[in-house]
Amino acid sequence: VAAINKPAGMVVHAGAGCRSGTLVNALVHRFQSLSGVGGELRPGIVHRLDRYTSGVMLVAKNDAAHRHLAAQFSGRTSEKTYLALVHGAVKRDHGRIEAPIARDPARRVRMTARLGRGRGALTEYRVLRRFDRFTLLEVRIGTGRTHQIRVHLAAMGHPVAGDRLYGAPAQVEGRPPLGRVFLHSRRIRFADPAGGEPVTVEAPLPPELEAWLEGLI
Repeated sequence: VAAINKPAGMVVHAGAGCRSGTLVNALVHRFQSLSGVGGELRPGIVHRLDRYTSGVMLVAKNDAAHRHLAAQFSGRTSEKTYLALVHGAVKRDHGRIEAPIARDPARRVRMTARLGRGRGALTEYRVLRRFDRFTLLEVRIGTGRTHQIRVHLAAMGHPVAGDRLYGAPAQVEGRPPLGRVFLHSRRIRFADPAGGEPVTVEAPLPPELEAWLEGLI
Protein backbone atom coordinates (compact mmCIF):
# COMPACT_ATOMS: atom_id res chain seq x y z
CA VAL A 1 0.00 0.00 0.00
CA ALA A 2 1.22 3.49 -0.84
CA ALA A 3 -0.13 6.63 0.83
CA ILE A 4 -0.12 9.79 -1.25
CA ASN A 5 -1.02 13.43 -0.65
CA LYS A 6 -3.16 14.45 -3.62
CA PRO A 7 -3.09 18.15 -4.55
CA ALA A 8 -6.32 20.01 -5.30
CA GLY A 9 -7.02 20.32 -9.01
CA MET A 10 -5.70 16.89 -9.96
CA VAL A 11 -8.18 14.36 -11.35
CA VAL A 12 -7.73 10.83 -9.95
CA HIS A 13 -8.31 8.89 -13.16
CA ALA A 14 -9.24 9.47 -16.79
CA GLY A 15 -12.88 10.21 -17.51
CA ALA A 16 -15.13 12.40 -19.60
CA GLY A 17 -13.06 15.25 -20.98
CA CYS A 18 -9.92 14.38 -19.02
CA ARG A 19 -7.22 12.07 -20.32
CA SER A 20 -3.86 13.47 -19.22
CA GLY A 21 -2.35 14.87 -16.05
CA THR A 22 -4.31 12.46 -13.87
CA LEU A 23 -3.14 10.92 -10.62
CA VAL A 24 -3.18 7.51 -12.30
CA ASN A 25 -0.75 8.79 -14.97
CA ALA A 26 1.63 9.87 -12.21
CA LEU A 27 1.24 6.61 -10.29
CA VAL A 28 1.94 4.44 -13.31
CA HIS A 29 5.07 6.49 -13.95
CA ARG A 30 6.17 6.22 -10.30
CA PHE A 31 5.44 2.55 -9.54
CA GLN A 32 6.35 -0.46 -11.64
CA SER A 33 3.12 -2.32 -10.86
CA LEU A 34 -0.26 -1.53 -9.32
CA SER A 35 -3.38 -3.56 -8.62
CA GLY A 36 -5.63 -4.31 -11.57
CA VAL A 37 -8.84 -4.96 -9.61
CA GLY A 38 -10.32 -1.60 -10.58
CA GLY A 39 -9.74 -2.14 -14.31
CA GLU A 40 -7.10 -0.83 -16.70
CA LEU A 41 -8.23 2.80 -16.40
CA ARG A 42 -7.93 2.76 -12.60
CA PRO A 43 -4.80 0.82 -11.62
CA GLY A 44 -4.25 0.89 -7.85
CA ILE A 45 -7.29 3.07 -7.18
CA VAL A 46 -9.28 1.74 -4.20
CA HIS A 47 -11.07 5.02 -3.41
CA ARG A 48 -11.19 8.51 -4.88
CA LEU A 49 -11.05 12.16 -3.92
CA ASP A 50 -12.90 14.82 -5.91
CA ARG A 51 -10.79 16.92 -8.27
CA TYR A 52 -10.69 19.97 -6.01
CA THR A 53 -10.31 18.01 -2.76
CA SER A 54 -6.77 17.53 -1.44
CA GLY A 55 -5.16 15.13 0.99
CA VAL A 56 -4.49 11.51 1.91
CA MET A 57 -5.32 8.71 -0.51
CA LEU A 58 -4.31 5.06 -0.36
CA VAL A 59 -3.14 3.23 -3.47
CA ALA A 60 -2.91 -0.58 -3.75
CA LYS A 61 0.24 -1.99 -5.31
CA ASN A 62 -1.21 -5.47 -5.83
CA ASP A 63 -4.60 -7.18 -6.10
CA ALA A 64 -4.49 -8.76 -2.63
CA ALA A 65 -3.86 -5.39 -0.96
CA HIS A 66 -6.62 -3.83 -3.09
CA ARG A 67 -9.20 -6.40 -1.97
CA HIS A 68 -8.09 -6.12 1.66
CA LEU A 69 -8.43 -2.32 1.65
CA ALA A 70 -11.74 -2.40 -0.23
CA ALA A 71 -13.13 -4.80 2.40
CA GLN A 72 -12.04 -2.42 5.18
CA PHE A 73 -13.69 0.54 3.47
CA SER A 74 -16.96 -1.28 2.76
CA GLY A 75 -16.99 -2.94 6.18
CA ARG A 76 -16.34 0.42 7.89
CA THR A 77 -13.34 -0.90 9.81
CA SER A 78 -11.13 1.86 8.45
CA GLU A 79 -11.54 5.52 9.41
CA LYS A 80 -11.42 8.48 7.02
CA THR A 81 -11.25 11.97 8.56
CA TYR A 82 -11.62 15.23 6.63
CA LEU A 83 -11.43 18.95 7.39
CA ALA A 84 -14.16 21.13 5.89
CA LEU A 85 -14.82 24.85 6.21
CA VAL A 86 -18.52 25.52 5.71
CA HIS A 87 -20.60 28.67 5.34
CA GLY A 88 -22.69 29.80 8.30
CA ALA A 89 -22.91 28.81 11.96
CA VAL A 90 -23.49 25.08 12.43
CA LYS A 91 -25.84 24.89 15.41
CA ARG A 92 -24.79 21.64 17.04
CA ASP A 93 -21.22 20.92 18.14
CA HIS A 94 -21.46 17.46 16.61
CA GLY A 95 -23.95 15.55 14.52
CA ARG A 96 -24.70 12.69 12.20
CA ILE A 97 -26.21 12.85 8.71
CA GLU A 98 -27.83 9.75 7.27
CA ALA A 99 -29.47 10.53 3.96
CA PRO A 100 -29.32 8.50 0.73
CA ILE A 101 -27.51 10.13 -2.18
CA ALA A 102 -28.64 9.97 -5.80
CA ARG A 103 -27.84 11.68 -9.10
CA ASP A 104 -29.63 15.04 -9.34
CA PRO A 105 -32.19 14.63 -12.17
CA ALA A 106 -32.17 18.38 -12.86
CA ARG A 107 -28.35 18.75 -13.07
CA ARG A 108 -26.56 15.55 -13.95
CA VAL A 109 -23.15 16.81 -12.80
CA ARG A 110 -24.50 17.05 -9.25
CA MET A 111 -25.61 14.58 -6.64
CA THR A 112 -28.47 15.22 -4.19
CA ALA A 113 -29.68 14.04 -0.78
CA ARG A 114 -33.13 15.58 -1.20
CA LEU A 115 -34.90 12.80 -3.11
CA GLY A 116 -35.26 10.35 -0.23
CA ARG A 117 -33.77 7.59 -2.39
CA GLY A 118 -30.42 6.48 -3.70
CA ARG A 119 -27.43 4.83 -2.07
CA GLY A 120 -27.24 4.92 1.72
CA ALA A 121 -24.69 7.37 3.09
CA LEU A 122 -23.40 8.20 6.58
CA THR A 123 -21.49 11.37 7.52
CA GLU A 124 -20.53 12.44 11.07
CA TYR A 125 -19.11 15.82 12.02
CA ARG A 126 -17.88 17.84 14.99
CA VAL A 127 -17.12 21.54 15.22
CA LEU A 128 -13.42 22.38 15.57
CA ARG A 129 -13.67 26.17 15.42
CA ARG A 130 -16.25 28.86 14.85
CA PHE A 131 -15.64 32.03 12.84
CA ASP A 132 -17.79 35.05 12.09
CA ARG A 133 -19.35 33.64 8.91
CA PHE A 134 -17.92 30.11 8.80
CA THR A 135 -17.52 26.92 10.82
CA LEU A 136 -14.53 24.58 10.63
CA LEU A 137 -15.58 20.94 10.89
CA GLU A 138 -13.87 17.61 11.35
CA VAL A 139 -15.83 15.14 9.24
CA ARG A 140 -15.80 11.34 9.25
CA ILE A 141 -17.52 9.23 6.64
CA GLY A 142 -18.84 5.71 7.04
CA THR A 143 -19.51 5.37 3.30
CA GLY A 144 -17.79 6.68 0.19
CA ARG A 145 -20.48 8.04 -2.10
CA THR A 146 -19.74 10.52 -4.89
CA HIS A 147 -19.50 14.08 -3.47
CA GLN A 148 -20.83 12.69 -0.16
CA ILE A 149 -19.48 15.27 2.29
CA ARG A 150 -20.27 18.16 -0.03
CA VAL A 151 -23.83 16.92 -0.64
CA HIS A 152 -24.62 16.18 3.01
CA LEU A 153 -23.26 19.49 4.33
CA ALA A 154 -25.06 21.46 1.62
CA ALA A 155 -28.29 19.62 2.49
CA MET A 156 -27.83 20.91 6.07
CA GLY A 157 -27.73 24.43 4.68
CA HIS A 158 -23.96 24.76 5.14
CA PRO A 159 -22.20 24.34 1.78
CA VAL A 160 -18.42 23.87 1.82
CA ALA A 161 -16.55 27.11 1.15
CA GLY A 162 -15.61 27.41 -2.53
CA ASP A 163 -18.08 24.72 -3.58
CA ARG A 164 -20.15 26.62 -6.14
CA LEU A 165 -21.66 23.40 -7.50
CA TYR A 166 -23.49 22.93 -4.20
CA GLY A 167 -24.47 26.49 -3.42
CA ALA A 168 -21.44 28.29 -2.04
CA PRO A 169 -21.08 31.88 -3.31
CA ALA A 170 -18.39 32.59 -5.89
CA GLN A 171 -17.02 35.45 -3.81
CA VAL A 172 -16.89 36.17 -0.09
CA GLU A 173 -16.87 39.86 0.79
CA GLY A 174 -13.49 41.01 2.01
CA ARG A 175 -11.75 37.74 1.13
CA PRO A 176 -9.73 36.68 -1.93
CA PRO A 177 -11.21 33.96 -4.16
CA LEU A 178 -10.53 30.50 -2.76
CA GLY A 179 -10.02 28.87 -6.17
CA ARG A 180 -10.94 25.41 -4.88
CA VAL A 181 -13.22 23.59 -2.46
CA PHE A 182 -12.22 23.88 1.23
CA LEU A 183 -12.26 20.11 1.79
CA HIS A 184 -9.14 18.16 2.78
CA SER A 185 -8.59 14.46 3.48
CA ARG A 186 -6.73 14.84 6.78
CA ARG A 187 -6.22 11.29 8.03
CA ILE A 188 -6.86 7.62 7.22
CA ARG A 189 -6.58 4.83 9.76
CA PHE A 190 -6.53 1.26 8.45
CA ALA A 191 -5.04 -2.20 9.00
CA ASP A 192 -1.94 -2.99 6.96
CA PRO A 193 -2.99 -5.65 4.40
CA ALA A 194 0.39 -7.38 4.79
CA GLY A 195 0.43 -7.93 8.56
CA GLY A 196 -2.75 -6.47 10.00
CA GLU A 197 -1.00 -3.80 12.09
CA PRO A 198 -2.92 -0.54 12.57
CA VAL A 199 -1.59 2.27 10.39
CA THR A 200 -2.39 6.01 10.51
CA VAL A 201 -1.41 8.34 7.68
CA GLU A 202 -1.98 12.10 7.75
CA ALA A 203 -1.64 15.06 5.41
CA PRO A 204 -1.26 18.61 6.75
CA LEU A 205 -3.64 21.31 5.60
CA PRO A 206 -2.26 22.76 2.31
CA PRO A 207 -0.71 26.25 2.51
CA GLU A 208 -3.49 27.90 0.47
CA LEU A 209 -6.17 26.62 2.87
CA GLU A 210 -4.06 27.45 5.92
CA ALA A 211 -3.60 31.02 4.66
CA TRP A 212 -7.32 31.44 3.85
CA LEU A 213 -8.20 30.23 7.34
CA GLU A 214 -5.71 32.64 8.93
CA GLY A 215 -7.44 35.48 7.12
CA LEU A 216 -10.66 34.73 9.01
CA ILE A 217 -9.14 35.24 12.44
